[in-house]
Amino acid sequence: MGTQNRLTGKAAAFALSTVLATSVFSADARKAGSVNGVESVAQIGAPGSAYRIGPGDVLQVNVLKEPDASVAAAVVRSDGIISIPMLKDVSVAGLTPKELEKLLTEKLGRFIREPDVTVVVKEIHSELIYLIGAVRKEGAIPLRGPLTVLQAVAEAGGLTDYARRSKIYILRVENAKQIRIPFDYSAVVKGGQMHENILLRPGDTIVVPQ
Repeated sequence: MGTQNRLTGKAAAFALSTVLATSVFSADARKAGSVNGVESVAQIGAPGSAYRIGPGDVLQVNVLKEPDASVAAAVVRSDGIISIPMLKDVSVAGLTPKELEKLLTEKLGRFIREPDVTVVVKEIHSELIYLIGAVRKEGAIPLRGPLTVLQAVAEAGGLTDYARRSKIYILRVENAKQIRIPFDYSAVVKGGQMHENILLRPGDTIVVPQ
């Protein structure tokens, strides 16, 4: 209660929007299902659960009791390849860490008896979302975990005074087609239209008209 009492003005409004983004919207989304063919928050799930390795990511490859076959920090090149001792170049882009572990186990099996391979993702740089238009800070934001539209706008410093808050939309590529997902900022921060506060996916672009 002490912390809550200290929140006034803009701080209180921001706290309210954060609570709405992290709790209330999930219940509304389950009721709403999909809107205009777009999945609700409850249907999409956490982006991190479907993580696939991409260019710029940094991987640690550990081969149990085989330090010469291990790599402390392998950077995925722009062509999706990393360099591994014994194997040289290995294409890893598009694989999950578990799939890469299986692939490396099979390949190293030609040189090491029953290799025990572990892949650790040390840094993720390939999964980004973008904000353009009337936000305080345009550009890319790393997608390191579940992130809603409202949270992304907050990370960009919020909207400018010229933003058309009810006309915001998200551009997403789905099944090789670009779709447009509406987002009414004013309604969402007031607790309405919570199904629009979807979880973002890598490559999504939030457009804020002015």
